[in-house]
Amino acid sequence: MRKTHERIHTKDVQKHVGKEIKVAGFVQTIRDQGNIKFLIVRDISGLVQIVVTKNAAEALAIAKTLTLESVVEISGLAKEEKQAPGGFEIEASEISVLSLADPNLPIPIVVKGTQGETEQSARLDWRFIDLRKPEGALTFRAWTEMEQGFREYWLGESYIEIHSPKLISTASESGAEVFEVKYFDRLAYLAQSPQFYKQMAMAAGFERVFEVGPVFRAEPSFTSRHATEFVGYDIEISYIKSHEDVMAEEEKAIHHTLKRVVEKLGGEIEKVFGRKLLVPTLPFPRLTMREAKKILGELGVPSERVGDFSPEEERRIGQYTLEKFGHEFLFVTEYPASVRPFYHMRSETDPSLTKSFDLLWNGLEVTTGAQREHRYDTLVSQAKEKNVALEPLQFYINFFKYGCPPHGGFGMGPNRMLMKLIGVDNVRDATFLYRGVKRLEP
Repeated sequence: MRKTHERIHTKDVQKHVGKEIKVAGFVQTIRDQGNIKFLIVRDISGLVQIVVTKNAAEALAIAKTLTLESVVEISGLAKEEKQAPGGFEIEASEISVLSLADPNLPIPIVVKGTQGETEQSARLDWRFIDLRKPEGALTFRAWTEMEQGFREYWLGESYIEIHSPKLISTASESGAEVFEVKYFDRLAYLAQSPQFYKQMAMAAGFERVFEVGPVFRAEPSFTSRHATEFVGYDIEISYIKSHEDVMAEEEKAIHHTLKRVVEKLGGEIEKVFGRKLLVPTLPFPRLTMREAKKILGELGVPSERVGDFSPEEERRIGQYTLEKFGHEFLFVTEYPASVRPFYHMRSETDPSLTKSFDLLWNGLEVTTGAQREHRYDTLVSQAKEKNVALEPLQFYINFFKYGCPPHGGFGMGPNRMLMKLIGVDNVRDATFLYRGVKRLEP
């Protein structure tokens, strides 16, 4: 037999039946049957059963010292075994302990019998252990494929990637919900979005840009959908006719991305999360805010917010979209100017409305976008109308003083996209390390 010294992943054991191989990973299960021990070892690719017999006395002695979640390296003979997980096992000849785990695990990896899932706060305290579950790595493999899909689309459509500053001198157009930072002899703020700077790229003539970067929101919110720090996906494109051009661009990017994720991970996502991920058809359904509110009224859903949705309204209009259109996505358009920023362009036929939209995925807002106001005088007028102080924003207003093409774009929350992609209900479970009002550790 030819001994293989290079480590292989557990998923590849079946390719090496009859050969000596080496695997490494965490000890997930230990089963003692006297002079024989069975281990289940887990790596990034899956699980494999290890059988340790008295024929390998030294390996058996080491196996008797192991604790759950210890990290081991095991060499042995790959064999077919119908009773083993996956139908294959390794008969161990050598075991090396790379890291012996404390036997008192703070949270379990495997939930047994009637034992319920560990309370979320405890899971977040021990996030590195919580992420050892199959859902952990798959969640962020899905994010990796999702982000790669968007990048593929944007780069294929000649977008330029930018990285805007996260330390800014003025709070925002509203001055609310920002984190203050001591910046030498004055205050700075953590950026809520790259909005102003991606518009600067339009004024610079870049025409199409995207950014993937951190976003900071000092929102005192404890909901299942909010975080104080998260990653944002932002795009901006020039020479558009209306916000419809921006929506058409977004739906094509999402279609491309979900097609990639389904092809790469659709089967695993369905197996682990029970979520059958679908590639959406084009175009996505569209409703104006007025139309959506009318439908919700007919469904008996009370309107809690003027010109916007409550979480319950989002959920119910998502159900309606699935039933009426057979679609998981819905663009809601024509938000009132009263609930939108001053830089959103107004409708020519009804100035009380904006050329803006939100995208809902299965009843959760994942995107906000609009055509921007690129005409200097109109922009200044709309800022004054909303009582926005112009002096701190003069750098931004100047972007439109010396020529700027008509443009628009959107900001997307990938954590929320991931929630819907894998079918979880809380953004904390779709975040590597969550930051909230009361959480700054680990």
